[in-house]
Amino acid sequence: MKRLDNFLVNNGYGSRKEVKKLIHQNSVSVNGEIVNKPSVHIDVDNDKVCVLGEEVLYKEFVYLMMNKPSGFVSAVYDKFDRTVLEIIDERDKILDPYPIGRLDKDTVGLLIISNDGDMCHRVLSPKRHVEKKYFVRVNGCLNDSFVGIFSDGIVLEDGIKCKSSKLKILKVYEGESECELILIEGKFHQIKRMFGVFGFMVTYLKRIEFGGIRLDENLKEGEYRHLTIEEINLLKMV
Repeated sequence: MKRLDNFLVNNGYGSRKEVKKLIHQNSVSVNGEIVNKPSVHIDVDNDKVCVLGEEVLYKEFVYLMMNKPSGFVSAVYDKFDRTVLEIIDERDKILDPYPIGRLDKDTVGLLIISNDGDMCHRVLSPKRHVEKKYFVRVNGCLNDSFVGIFSDGIVLEDGIKCKSSKLKILKVYEGESECELILIEGKFHQIKRMFGVFGFMVTYLKRIEFGGIRLDENLKEGEYRHLTIEEINLLKMV
């Protein structure tokens, strides 16, 4: 059972004050009967709640896709830097979502934000080997030999060996290279450290896929949207 006012707040119908005003204005009904007491308890699975005649569908989880901009940290709160949650509208923050995994402050691209703890645990579990694809630009000339080197698993400067990764060289020009890289793990600054072993510096890094979900090309940096049912199901199948 859940209080009616809490139910409406959680479903994005405004602040607690705004929701109570709606209820007192006789704009809310439960099972066809007008209710004017915010404290009324409802069964979210069986009761039919309507606001101004429109049925409210119970929403327990929120799933967002963001094209993360550079300069923001993947956190709910940070003392020194702006966080990706500051980009989210208040209405979409009601259910207390958080970033699923992390992108470095200067890394852009696909970031999933949700409050589904079970899904978060699954997609981040090392046992699941969830693929993450990145577009990478480095200040050096890659050649085909690096495809095999990355596939074999690179040993970082601290002696830690990375799992096999898939490198696809897209373009080499004027001392720079562009490539796609698929990882199944997420060590700290991993991509920068992997290329750093060979003296390359990553000058641009963008995540373009995560768990089978591809970044929506219509999203500009700093924009986000709700995941589609199909995209949510992809995450739940991990």
